[in-house]
Amino acid sequence: MTVANLTAHKNESEFVIRARRVVVPAGCAPAAVHVRGGRIVMVGEFDGTTHGRPLVEVDDAAILLPGLVDTHVHINEPGRTDWEGFTTATRAAAAGGVTTLVEMPLNSIPATTTRESLETKRAAAEGKCHVDVGFWGGVVPGNIAELPRMFAGGVFGFKCFLVPSGVDEFEHVTEADLRAAMPELARMGALLIVHAETPAPIEAALAAVEHASDDEDNSARRYETFLRSRPKAAEDEAVRLMVRLCRETGARTHIVHHSSSASLQLLRAAKAEGLPFTAETCPHYLTFAAEDVPDGATEFKCCPPVRERENRERLWDALAAGALDMIVSDHSPCPPELKRREEGDFLKAWGGIASLQLRLPAVWTEARARGHSIERVAEWVASAPARLVELDGRKGAIRAGCDADLVVFRPDEQFRVEPELLEHRHKLTPYAGRTLSGVVEATYLRGAKIYDRGAFMNEPAGALLARGEGR
Repeated sequence: MTVANLTAHKNESEFVIRARRVVVPAGCAPAAVHVRGGRIVMVGEFDGTTHGRPLVEVDDAAILLPGLVDTHVHINEPGRTDWEGFTTATRAAAAGGVTTLVEMPLNSIPATTTRESLETKRAAAEGKCHVDVGFWGGVVPGNIAELPRMFAGGVFGFKCFLVPSGVDEFEHVTEADLRAAMPELARMGALLIVHAETPAPIEAALAAVEHASDDEDNSARRYETFLRSRPKAAEDEAVRLMVRLCRETGARTHIVHHSSSASLQLLRAAKAEGLPFTAETCPHYLTFAAEDVPDGATEFKCCPPVRERENRERLWDALAAGALDMIVSDHSPCPPELKRREEGDFLKAWGGIASLQLRLPAVWTEARARGHSIERVAEWVASAPARLVELDGRKGAIRAGCDADLVVFRPDEQFRVEPELLEHRHKLTPYAGRTLSGVVEATYLRGAKIYDRGAFMNEPAGALLARGEGR
């Protein structure tokens, strides 16, 4: 064990945990974190007094991080719980050091597009969550009257798609729909998060791909075929549209799972202009490269797609420079049969990557190889997502007043991703067989140890969060 006395103190309401490396807002330094009643009451000197509280020692090979915040997770319950569910997803979160997540309004049935469907979602989650969980609402054609009702119900903002979402319950919006909805969102001060691909470039590219495939055997098994069907132009056109609508309406706008290096300059320009405009990317865009995806390996399919190696490096540069704000998982699993792995048809397979449990080691492995510090990684996977959903007064930092959400992380230990290690309902993932650096040793949620090296220590104790509780 690398955490002395952790088991003995897992239920203590007051204790001190100290480490030689603690990631706090000012950097990484020796510190003692004083916990009382689920909150951090003080971050003191490493050798300071414990005021008689029990002491938990973290050994020198480990780092104490803030609990991760993941604002892009598809849990799919109710309605498609055979894809994923609150119990399995939040166990995976805890095992990956994620203490707070915000769940997407699809692919559940019903989709979270009304106040009533929000309450249905909350009822489905009650008592099942191992970590704290909040919810997004959805913007779909014709539901403007529901937006203030959902906002009053506690959603953290609203998701929309500019292209078909893949499920009938969540329709995509047009520019006309957004021109109607975004002034209302601006009036409420609500955040709009956008799947930013437009239909026309995809439709044209897909037609060309299908025409070429008529003369080629097994074309659909080649990743390059799928990549050509989701061109950068679709993302670039969508980002350009959303910058313009953000400027015109003043609505806070956030681009989800950004993958195109060609539109990074648009993101930089929006920030330079002072627009309330942010963007995220995901571990799979920062880890994998199109050139390396094997034929038929449909576990790599996601939309937008994993792009070329050179594109990947430009995304890393954009993170370092601040054009991209954060890294979230976009955990989007499905039953293995929907991935069509046996036939290996990229054009027919469901698009989505299972990665919730692996975000921290996947990001750390690639970030460290490029010279980025653990403090930068903590900003990208914890602090910045917490700010996005205005939970930064409680989450994403080791600071007095915050929830005592803590992760004991061993940055130099490596492991091979094996299906039996994953808590996700379905184990198919492109990370399988990959060696990653960084092991989550233990996870605390509001001062209670919930995970310790493969063991879950308590019954589900996660809270259902609502907007406005974080500052």
